[in-house]
Amino acid sequence: MNKKYLLAFSSLALAFSSSINAKEQWLHCGQLLDVNSGKIVKDQWLQIQDNTIGAIVSSAPKKTDNLISLKDKTCLPGLMDMHVHLDGEMNPKAYIEEFILNPADLAYRAHEYAQRTLNAGFTTVRNPGDSYNVTISLRNAINQGWVQGPRIFSAGKAIGTTGGHADPTNGYNAQLVGDPGPKQGVVNSVEDAKKAVRQRYKDGADFIKITATGGVLSLAKSGQNPQFTKQEVQAVIDTAQDYGMHVAAHAHGKEGMLRAVNAGITTIEHGTYMDKEVMQAMKKMGTYYVPTILAGKFVAEKSKIDGYFPEIVRPKAAAVGPQIQKTFEQAYQAGVKIAFGTDSGVSAHGDNGKEFAYMVEVGMPALEAIQSATLTPAKILDIDHQLGSLEVGKLADIIAVDNNPLEDITSLQNVTFVMKDGQIIKQ
Repeated sequence: MNKKYLLAFSSLALAFSSSINAKEQWLHCGQLLDVNSGKIVKDQWLQIQDNTIGAIVSSAPKKTDNLISLKDKTCLPGLMDMHVHLDGEMNPKAYIEEFILNPADLAYRAHEYAQRTLNAGFTTVRNPGDSYNVTISLRNAINQGWVQGPRIFSAGKAIGTTGGHADPTNGYNAQLVGDPGPKQGVVNSVEDAKKAVRQRYKDGADFIKITATGGVLSLAKSGQNPQFTKQEVQAVIDTAQDYGMHVAAHAHGKEGMLRAVNAGITTIEHGTYMDKEVMQAMKKMGTYYVPTILAGKFVAEKSKIDGYFPEIVRPKAAAVGPQIQKTFEQAYQAGVKIAFGTDSGVSAHGDNGKEFAYMVEVGMPALEAIQSATLTPAKILDIDHQLGSLEVGKLADIIAVDNNPLEDITSLQNVTFVMKDGQIIKQ
């Protein structure tokens, strides 16, 4: 046989064989939320071929050997949380743990938290800061199929300045404090900033996280002051763009936010003391706001408990925590673009769905809250061609809840079915 035709025949045979061997499943969704249109469509059958959606039809398939009935459920895309910290979870002993836990301990714990998050219906997360690059390794293990967890986009170690929110030696005694540099995520110049970004690229990070202002939980006095110069912020963003990475900025105070937004930051995390000037700048620059209301609620409540936080942290938690939901309400009304994020790891992993209720409570329609956890993150992460909505050809990340979430947003706190990449995680 002619070699040309032999190759063509072989290719056809391989394609036919693959189609025969492809794993096919069907889901019958009593209701399906189309997040693009905002409509609930009744009685939809989804064909799952391997890890993608092969078809969405309105009548039952003739062959139903692998049919999963969700006829009393509402199906929607896998949710996405743009701000989690899988390697930890706040507790009264958290400030001691960094001296007694090894990287392997954090890795095993991160896997447990990742499973909780996935079972809560969050099939994709963005992890803006960890210790020892634990979530980069966890991401790789999940992608290899070694362990189960959500799809992770990790920043590795966050970048801060000396004494700043991401300086890992804050609160240490003089013998331990040392002088961490760009490799450890601490910068003090434009050149340091460039090197820190390049180090994270070398480490395998998916994006960059900076702490543009002070923070609540760090062992430092201010939670608001700007901690990067304009030139340092610009150097981080420009270098990250060279390497195909976006940049997220932890920020509570106004000036630090303005520096980050005007330099071209992609997302502002927390944004506690955002005002109209910052909001206008964000709208002009197209910056997204990741509110983390749940974390604010958590730290405000725990600040009332004697001994839960170190004394230097307690007044910051009491002041910042209650403000975040108010800021979110104002930002939403002003037209700032919102991306869903909880800062889970401050609050408990697996409770991510509570954020939706806090968003809706102050005026965001349920549909927009859901879109902020589906369509919007997919766009930011540049995966909207694969995820973010239930469409033919996209990856089969599908969840189901008992009630219509447009009518009962709290139903997203109890996800009863989870499929990621065509694999049933929870049923």
